Amino acid sequence: MKSTDDIMTKAANFIAHKTESGKIQTVSGHLRQTARLAAGFAMPFKSEIFAEQMGLGHDLGKYSNEFQKRILYNGPKVDHSTAGGIEICRINGLCGRILAYGMLGHHGGMPDGGNKSDTADNNTLQGRLKRIPGKHICIYESFNNEICLEKFKAVPEMLSKKPPDGFTLSFLIRMLFSCLVDADYQDTEEFMTGHKVNRGGSDSLEVLLARLETYIEPWWNPKTEINKKRCEILKTCIEKAKGERGIYSLTVPTGGGKTVASLAFALNHAIHKEESMQRIIYVIPFTSIIEQNAEVFGKILGEVNVVEHHANVSYDSEADQDIDSILNERKRLAVENWDAPVIVTTNVQFFESLFSNKPGKCRKLHNIANSVIIFDEAQMLPLQYLKPCMRAITELVENYNCTVVLCTATQPALEKFIPDDLKYREICENTEGLFRFFKRTTVKQAGKLTDDELVFRLKMQYQVLCIVNSRKQAQYLYQEIDDEQNTFHLSTYMTPVHRKYVLNVVRSRLQNHEPCRLIATSLIEAGVDVDFPIVYRARAGLDCIIQAAGRGNREGKRAPEESYVYVFDPEKKYTDHYPAFIDTGKSIERETESNYQDITSPEAIKSYFDLLHKIAGEELDEKDVLKMLDKGLRNISFPFKTIASRFKLIEQDTKMLMIPFGIKGCKWENRPKELADKIKLGEINKLLLREVGLYSVNVYDHQYNDLINSGQIEAIDGQIAVLADENIYNEKTGLTIVIEEGKGFFV
Repeated sequence: MKSTDDIMTKAANFIAHKTESGKIQTVSGHLRQTARLAAGFAMPFKSEIFAEQMGLGHDLGKYSNEFQKRILYNGPKVDHSTAGGIEICRINGLCGRILAYGMLGHHGGMPDGGNKSDTADNNTLQGRLKRIPGKHICIYESFNNEICLEKFKAVPEMLSKKPPDGFTLSFLIRMLFSCLVDADYQDTEEFMTGHKVNRGGSDSLEVLLARLETYIEPWWNPKTEINKKRCEILKTCIEKAKGERGIYSLTVPTGGGKTVASLAFALNHAIHKEESMQRIIYVIPFTSIIEQNAEVFGKILGEVNVVEHHANVSYDSEADQDIDSILNERKRLAVENWDAPVIVTTNVQFFESLFSNKPGKCRKLHNIANSVIIFDEAQMLPLQYLKPCMRAITELVENYNCTVVLCTATQPALEKFIPDDLKYREICENTEGLFRFFKRTTVKQAGKLTDDELVFRLKMQYQVLCIVNSRKQAQYLYQEIDDEQNTFHLSTYMTPVHRKYVLNVVRSRLQNHEPCRLIATSLIEAGVDVDFPIVYRARAGLDCIIQAAGRGNREGKRAPEESYVYVFDPEKKYTDHYPAFIDTGKSIERETESNYQDITSPEAIKSYFDLLHKIAGEELDEKDVLKMLDKGLRNISFPFKTIASRFKLIEQDTKMLMIPFGIKGCKWENRPKELADKIKLGEINKLLLREVGLYSVNVYDHQYNDLINSGQIEAIDGQIAVLADENIYNEKTGLTIVIEEGKGFFV
């Protein structure tokens, strides 16, 4: 047998990956294929040559004897990521950092830029670029025999339009990082599995549009006035879809058919461009209603064309691992790259990914380019991150060929955050007329209500919805009403499948005029289709009150004067734990109430949001993300890792808890246990994880630790666990642990 040194006398012998069967992939083969894929991914934003260079250089450290010992004989781990960053900066100077971040971070995540004073011991970009081959990292000079990195001949097109600011440049770096990571993963996955990974199988947008047209064909001869108005809105969306790319708003009151109308706009708009767009992305505020929208889209377009993606499970690694060990774990292959024609995701997943530094989260970002993005319930964009979120939206439109639709029943006055040179257009211009037509309820102030008073009022109603601001109060009210046959509970301590089951029962009882009381948290407000004659809403922001009103008299079967929304103030024991944004919204809602006779009018809504944004001021970028990025422009030294750690829409870390118990008598009663048995055996893959999410809830870290210590859950790995104690999951209220509301404000 040849010695290790003999094996590595020629560059062509250097190995990037090796399968268990002994099949090898050379470093040069892997680099060239990764470069080809990455260049293709960067085409929508005209940055192919830069993505290609990243692909060619990202694994130069594998041209070292030490890495070869690692791959062939399971030797010690070595830093093989730094070499490419050093070489690209040696050739291109300061500008090389545009590519170096992604090359350095393609396993463990993009580092902070750091300072000039950083030494080779620091894990910042500036520190790692000072690492000397043979001293701090392995000697990798053999790459010169096979790989040639080039000096930039031009800057990416978007940077040449006008002097870039820190946000634009950092955004490009992250998008290029996405191209590299997805290309690296795909090429490695293909080699390790021994076959070409089939990521197609979806229908074209033209086929999807034809299916939508077939679906809505029966609608065009409406009989009722409300359906005539819905068809008018739908027709307007189809006509306006012929417009230019840009930022649109779709301000349609609850009951106006926004979901299908916005889909019609998106598909028509994507296809009617000279260069058709590649996908539709729906961004929704709550995980709790993803399944509802995805089910509607799947029914219309075919389930294979719709991918749901939220942040229940993340397998991003903190360590700089070699990709072989990562991809040999099948759970790694579950990471989505958004390669379907229709994506349904959450605010949390979408925006945290855009500000992440991790490969798993950033992998999909390049697939956002050249897409139509619908922000459903746009008023739910997180207030404390509103400025960076809006900056990301405008960046996608300006430089990544996207069209954005801000879709809501309560347009949150976002035009002030959109640059003057970007066209901002309302799709349905007769906003006031639509609000008058779809007005279905009357808002009344109920004042302070103790739990006992509220329970008494709810018991007196035949059909009533009560929405509160905390899971703790929701569970307490349900228990105090003490009428399981006619009263129902809904919160995120129930699994998605459980919530869907309850909603189906509730809708059936409402339609059959049976007694029905529903106690819910605010998850029910974001587009959930229910129709109650009376609604009670714990005081919150005006947008929450209007969304609650949308669950009342939805089909207009009663006069607005006969369908009330009672706004009440709960007991202090609940309000003491509210997040700051709830308190701010409450105070501004009170002021709006004193200035407008009808707080649900478009004028009142605009006044509310203008004042909310004015009072919030600097809190609209609570973590100073934009300031950090602007400061980093000077030396192309951006704090990617720091920003990722700060940009948390749900600030308390959570873990997914799989509930292996079905509801007795349901058709899916046994399925949770079957899935739990599979994941306990290590049978983890993309499709399985999607289904597991339907039978899971999220818990805060401290709750998770308490459950672990008490032996009530069984941990599978660091991110997912299975409930072992059947007694703490209730068929009526879900998980019944001690509730402490966190800053993330789960509902």
